[in-house]
Amino acid sequence: MPYKTLDMSAYRRKAHFDYFRAMACPYVGLTANVDITALLAKVRAEKLPFFLTVCYCAARAANSVPEFRQRIVGEGIVEFDHCPTSHTVALEDGTYCYCTLRADMPFTDYILYAQREQEAAKQRGGIDEDAEEALDKLFISTLPWLSYTSLIQPTPFPADSNPRITWGKYFRQGEQTLLPLSVLCHHALVDGLHIARFYQALEKAMGDVVQA
Repeated sequence: MPYKTLDMSAYRRKAHFDYFRAMACPYVGLTANVDITALLAKVRAEKLPFFLTVCYCAARAANSVPEFRQRIVGEGIVEFDHCPTSHTVALEDGTYCYCTLRADMPFTDYILYAQREQEAAKQRGGIDEDAEEALDKLFISTLPWLSYTSLIQPTPFPADSNPRITWGKYFRQGEQTLLPLSVLCHHALVDGLHIARFYQALEKAMGDVVQA
């Protein structure tokens, strides 16, 4: 994937970068309930795949925030032009495999493409992916069986810098349908401000899909 290397001498968060990289657990994350009332109505009306619809919106939102496209390489930072998602796909034996998708295309094109790629991933199976292959990925997963208020993610040692986006089972609250959605990022690259921008961009991405 095309990327640029940031000039660390001009990087405004250099002190923060050094500070959080030295921590045993350098991640920052939260869970927020996202209003999907209008999106779910479209999914049901047009019989769209719910997971892939949300995955598209999450990928578009994450790619709109530059910090979500940044990764730590050695002592520096690279920023990718576009980061594909790598999501878990359930298999019949109760395990799962990984499927990689790009989202830099119109929603209607994405759904057909994503369905094909997901079926191909099921045929291949496996979760093998080396560090270089995974570097530009946004890690996506879901717990469709339950709603939750917080989530603890497994992370590697030494720490990687890939954002992790996960959502659970949606639920009704008054007139709204809400989706618990969690984000986990490396704090050397991402602050709370950037996570807030992701959620704002997610709201816009969902609105764009509703209008598509």
